[in-house]
Amino acid sequence: MHQALYRKWRPKNFDEVSGQDHITSILKYQCSAGKFSHAYLFCGSRGTGKTSCAKILAKAVNCEHPTEAGPCGTCAACRAIDAGSATDVLEMDAASNNGVDDIRDIRDEVIYAPSNLKYRVYIIDEVHMLSTSAFNALLKTLEEPPEHVVFILATTELQKLPATIISRCQRFDFRRIATEDLTARLHHIARAEGFELNPEAARLIARQAQGGMRDAVSLLELCAGARLPITPELVTTTIGITGRDGMYRVLCAIESRDYDALFAIVEDMVSSSYALAVFWQELLGYYRDMLVTKTTSAPERYLDLTDVETRNLNEVAARMTKETMLFHLGLLEDALFAMQRAYAVKRTVAEITLVRMCDPALDSSTESILARLARVEEQLVAGVPAIPTPTSVAQEAPAPAPERTQPNPTPATAVPAPTALVQETPAAPVVATAPITPPTSATEGKQRVLRPIRVWAEIVDRVRVTSPMAASFFGRSKAYTTESGQIVIKFASDFERDMARGEGAPEALRAALSVTLGRKIEAQDVIPEVENEKAAEDSLIDLILEAAETSGAENADSE
Repeated sequence: MHQALYRKWRPKNFDEVSGQDHITSILKYQCSAGKFSHAYLFCGSRGTGKTSCAKILAKAVNCEHPTEAGPCGTCAACRAIDAGSATDVLEMDAASNNGVDDIRDIRDEVIYAPSNLKYRVYIIDEVHMLSTSAFNALLKTLEEPPEHVVFILATTELQKLPATIISRCQRFDFRRIATEDLTARLHHIARAEGFELNPEAARLIARQAQGGMRDAVSLLELCAGARLPITPELVTTTIGITGRDGMYRVLCAIESRDYDALFAIVEDMVSSSYALAVFWQELLGYYRDMLVTKTTSAPERYLDLTDVETRNLNEVAARMTKETMLFHLGLLEDALFAMQRAYAVKRTVAEITLVRMCDPALDSSTESILARLARVEEQLVAGVPAIPTPTSVAQEAPAPAPERTQPNPTPATAVPAPTALVQETPAAPVVATAPITPPTSATEGKQRVLRPIRVWAEIVDRVRVTSPMAASFFGRSKAYTTESGQIVIKFASDFERDMARGEGAPEALRAALSVTLGRKIEAQDVIPEVENEKAAEDSLIDLILEAAETSGAENADSE
């Protein structure tokens, strides 16, 4: 009968246990000194060697000729334990034998001396599954068992064990096995079994096992079932994963907004019976790696990648901001939970999420809507149209005819702006005849039209992070944009203007303006000025509003 590779290649002594040197070194010392504890607790994730070490320890305490690596494996006691015929070594699965009666049976048996071996060993696997009554029945026996009894408890969920049980055991924490150790073990098994294993394929299997030796060996056996050389392509096809190269293509499609490529990728996943949930977890892991690359100074400490994979990761991460990565991670996480709840529409959830990741404007969150509205408002204030108008249409459009002023308008229908402007400003004829639309190049130089920046307070807050003193003077100033896109900042005095030019303040101001306005602001685009008489410095809109308010006040007084 065929024996699974993970059982065939189970470690026979402590030297064969991979990646747990911090545990095996202590157990080997206890074996050589003949000083064993009455109770052991092995905890850790699956496939890291807990049960294997428990069986090796059971042989070591009963071995007739122990070695530096633990049991000899040749004496009668070792051979009986390996064959499963030793009645003094009892293995119990607490997942199916978790009642108080099962523990009472053990408590009644421990008083008897072992029949053939030196010690009676109880191996209780998945001990966290025991009931509360069973734990209570085990407490006294576990604390003071007879001298010929050794308890070995194994669990994957330490937090579920009562503190009274943990305190009565010698605890060993099994770590996830490193990728290098897994890869070396896979190559050793492949050579012994006659498999042709590609080094990259071995690394791919080891990463997919997530630190578990049993999973790694099982995946190796699965890939070897095709009776072909084990290559990375064979591994991705057999296991049903996309691989780092596939994730790189997905990220490139998202960054370039290639919707055809994204829908084709999902179509390939569905048609080839790949699990979309597995693909989604890989995508989450890839974004995690990009975030590590973007935020840490030594990402190689936290990443296990080849040179090609590292280069591709850095290339994609350089084109994304941290904010974009976190935004995408939020979408991916929400979609993963949605896929777990909606089994029939996983494909739809995946496609919708990928489309939303391509275009942040499709996000419906309040923060996203407010940010986009602020940007649109700034574009309108700066004279940038939200929807570009073709040049030909602008050239062919006829100029608007000036409206004819009525000689004696009534208060209800009069437009008081020209009259008010003539009375208050000497430049009234120029302003009155200028259209409200942004001036063309033909009108440049006649009068500068300034439009106030509505989010100047937000820009000042950004400056305050790095230049708080300069920000206090910016906060008392006023900011405008010209028809050419320049930024005019008006200060109340020369002193405030000079203080706002402190060390690092101009750079911080340009950075804040670029981020808020959504366009790059150069040094020559910022014009600091000292505010003089209002005269022609106010914008046409502000003058019209002021004239309207003045006229409204006069009408109210006359009534």
